[in-house]
Amino acid sequence: MPTYNEQARVGDSLRKAQDYLGAQPYDSEILVVDDGSEDGTVALVQESFPAVRLVTYRPNRGKGYAVKAGMLAAQGDFRAFYDADASTPIEEVGKLWPLFGAGADIIIGSRSLPTSDVAVRQHRLRETMGRAFNLILKTVLGETFIDTQCGFKAFTAAATGVVFPRQRLDGFSFDAELLYIARKHALRIEEIPVRWINSPHSRVKILTHSTQMFLDLFQIRRHDRRGEYD
Repeated sequence: MPTYNEQARVGDSLRKAQDYLGAQPYDSEILVVDDGSEDGTVALVQESFPAVRLVTYRPNRGKGYAVKAGMLAAQGDFRAFYDADASTPIEEVGKLWPLFGAGADIIIGSRSLPTSDVAVRQHRLRETMGRAFNLILKTVLGETFIDTQCGFKAFTAAATGVVFPRQRLDGFSFDAELLYIARKHALRIEEIPVRWINSPHSRVKILTHSTQMFLDLFQIRRHDRRGEYD
């Protein structure tokens, strides 16, 4: 769970995650990777959630950097990253196991499949920008997935070892880079419908971050031409 100034939201999300995972028949761990928060996020996790593994550093590096740090620090056979606002309820983890059992290497949540359950939608402008990003993503990188930016994705340990050491982007477009690397290495990716309850406090700034994300797609192509994803 990557965090940046999430003191107001991370406590409830961690309690729900601990309750759910604690009731499952398999062993699990929860990691919080704090991306240079300037509020009380770190203190809250340390004081209220002693069983949670905490990785923290300064300065702020970006969500992509935090997710990479957490996925490579994790010890499980299966590893998921999950937004601190819990827009996708933790119970959606239960959808992963049949697909992993059938041979999937990577599973990505989608808010845009016909059976996705979007209980609270994003602002119309954010949805429009998201559709525009996916259109450019298909044009520039040949991506075929409907929703690459949902903050709920899971990897086998082996797929983690292939994809994340090759990741170069630290910002919000890192999801697209991960999927590009995975396809380059012929990993099996499954897209599943998830329940989504949008948080109005998104960290994504529509104009600033959207522009950088579009530019990052061309950066992915440059990294590939240099052989950095081989």
